[in-house]
Amino acid sequence: MDEMYDVVVVGGGAAGLSGALALSRARRSVLVIDSGEPRNAPAGHVHNYLAREGTPPAELVAAGRAEVAGYGGQFLAGRVETAVRDDGGFRLSLDDGQAMRARRLLVATGLTDELPDVPGLAQRWGRDVLHCPYCHGWEVQDRRIGVLATGPMAVHQAEMWRQWSSDVLLLLHDTPAPDEETAERLAARGIAVVPGPVAALEVTGDALTGVRLASGRVLPLDALVVSTRTAPRAGLLVGLGLAPEEVTMGGYVIGSQIPADATGATTVPGVWVAGNVADVRGQVIAAAAAGLGAGAAINADLIAEETRDAVTAYRQMVATTFEEPAWEERYRSKPAVWSGRPNPQLVTEAADLAPGRALDVGSGEGADAVWLAERGWRVTAADISTTALGRAAEHADAAGVGDRIEFTHVDLRDKPPAEEAYDLVSAQFMHLPPPQRRELFARLAAAVAPGGILLIVGHHPSDLWTSAHRMHMPDMMYTAEDVAVSLDPARWEVLTAEARSRAGTDPDGKEITLHDAVLVARRR
Repeated sequence: MDEMYDVVVVGGGAAGLSGALALSRARRSVLVIDSGEPRNAPAGHVHNYLAREGTPPAELVAAGRAEVAGYGGQFLAGRVETAVRDDGGFRLSLDDGQAMRARRLLVATGLTDELPDVPGLAQRWGRDVLHCPYCHGWEVQDRRIGVLATGPMAVHQAEMWRQWSSDVLLLLHDTPAPDEETAERLAARGIAVVPGPVAALEVTGDALTGVRLASGRVLPLDALVVSTRTAPRAGLLVGLGLAPEEVTMGGYVIGSQIPADATGATTVPGVWVAGNVADVRGQVIAAAAAGLGAGAAINADLIAEETRDAVTAYRQMVATTFEEPAWEERYRSKPAVWSGRPNPQLVTEAADLAPGRALDVGSGEGADAVWLAERGWRVTAADISTTALGRAAEHADAAGVGDRIEFTHVDLRDKPPAEEAYDLVSAQFMHLPPPQRRELFARLAAAVAPGGILLIVGHHPSDLWTSAHRMHMPDMMYTAEDVAVSLDPARWEVLTAEARSRAGTDPDGKEITLHDAVLVARRR
């Protein structure tokens, strides 16, 4: 695999799946890479997750994966070994040699718990060796609970767990005895203090039954509480230049996490984090919320990038679309670009005019020029494309009016027509950037002889509101009123300035109503 995804999510727990869901629903291409080692795998159920209370962790993950897959998200089992910058994004390498690229990264790899070194403790972790009263307190309420002191937070833990049971022991293990004030607090809450180290756990069948002290005495217990030191699974991030920072509680270090802002954005552009890798205290529902926030932020960041790219491309399109190379390429790309029929507004406005000299601006493949010549006009057909002019000349010869048309290869922006030389100047769908358009239309007006007609027709801006196939360049569109306002009333009589409807079809063949901006003005 060497595919480019919008986002690769590393870690398929609650945070990663929530972010992947938001991004997939935003129609992003998303790949979730997961090593299958969730922190909460030993736990029987997820708690404090609204409407999901008591759900087994594996069941929650399976449901989340199904939801992400339903919106097109993809999954890959594996472990990301390295991530490096690559052509504006990231290149990821897996432990099995696979590789893929991503425009953005969401890292939700979670953390690891460093457990106290007490024989038998690790085997019971997440079952009856517990750490969080909000996660497990209800399940062991009114049971005999031991709190294994491994640091300064032990007294706080004991006082917390006292909320769920009146039978709580503080096992000092290898920590000093509490001071007088602390001892009084513990006594007031009925929390017994047990001195001496804990040598091992006592297990009968598949259940914790107590702890054995170094003295040999066994204390019956139903649950053992431990305080772990947490470390983010951050090898991938360290390789990108992100170092974990220590997290303190009550002035004591309880672990480390990757620093990020409220959305999960790190100091490395393009990299977000969510879940326990960035929040050692976060429970499953908080991790899911963080994943959603990060996913939305990543989508917003991609939108901003795509908008910047679109603006650059738009400016390039505006700068090149109306130039000679682009028109030549357009005409050469197919045998015929236009229908071969004259433009309907020209037919409507010129049918009853007395023939004279006409200037057909942007004459294309010659349908308008031929129609005018067939009605007695002598026509100068001007266009920027030699390919179009060649086809127009063939059309005129086939119609028998080649001798009445002068085909001129010219860019009228550079070489304006002669002033007051034409009885009719027709510009059909001549769209240019506003400054160029205003200058050209002024030159076309100047080319109209006294008593002559200026006919300018364009795609009305409202066509962009329809399913019509229009090049989306709003600034290139104009109304007839836009053109009329530039004409000096002392020199021009505006006969028509309106949006004129006509029937058309969109690219899917659906019948629609189009509107042409039609200006007809007579020079006084």
